[in-house]
Amino acid sequence: MNVPAVDGQTLHDIILKNKYTKALEIGTSTGHSSIWIAWALSKTGGKLITVEIDEQRHRKAFENFKAAGLSEFIDTRLGDAHEIVPTLEGPFDFVFSDADKYWYKNYLIAVLPKLEVGGCYTTHNVSMGRRGYRRSGSGDYMEYLLSLPNLETTVDDRGNGLSISYKKK
Repeated sequence: MNVPAVDGQTLHDIILKNKYTKALEIGTSTGHSSIWIAWALSKTGGKLITVEIDEQRHRKAFENFKAAGLSEFIDTRLGDAHEIVPTLEGPFDFVFSDADKYWYKNYLIAVLPKLEVGGCYTTHNVSMGRRGYRRSGSGDYMEYLLSLPNLETTVDDRGNGLSISYKKK
């Protein structure tokens, strides 16, 4: 599924505003969000590592990266993010998590020690409802995320919903 343009633009703008250069995306799909991220990184001199488990989507994403002229800014990894993400060295200053929602908390736990102070951890498909956070599987994750004292988190309900967390000291 493609990220709405407003979500892609938000990711792009966060990277440019903060001059981030070391990005990680968990869940490439066909690469639309990767293109937004890499477009910003092409301006900051950075690079994106993106992880996708589905071989067909991975292949389509690679084609999309080439067509967009952004391949040199993207390191594509084919495999299970449950296994790959914990082994990545980091550090990262920008992370976009958009893979299996029930694993969001585990991804955060694996990546947070590798996120630089001042870095940004974003999560897709979360939003505020009348009764708190909604979207499949995101309620427990959001409770955990908001409980972390070293993160300052907001939720952007435009598009498909993004949590945006900046790491404090």
